[in-house]
Amino acid sequence: MIARWGKERRTGEQSRDYLSDALTLLQGWTRDGGELRRTLRLDDAQHVALAERVKVAADALQLRPDIRRLNGHTQIKLCTRDPALSAGEIALAARIEDFYRTIIGVA
Repeated sequence: MIARWGKERRTGEQSRDYLSDALTLLQGWTRDGGELRRTLRLDDAQHVALAERVKVAADALQLRPDIRRLNGHTQIKLCTRDPALSAGEIALAARIEDFYRTIIGVA
């Protein structure tokens, strides 16, 4: 018998459940319709470092996050035209969390 890892097909409903479950593991992210949002407390230098890393990761995933600086906070919004979550959006949110922890010095 040959094992075929990662070849299992998920129905649309199973995929949405899987992605919603993955989102619950990302602390601080909220979902508002088709958008994922996160607000981080960063200084200016940390904001720049995060924005540069996010741009590289987002380009690789072909996503365009909205990152802005407002009142000492970095606001991040991930969205596509499709109101359903995509695996790419969840992957980018996870990468952003990794970048954030690295920048603020939390392992």
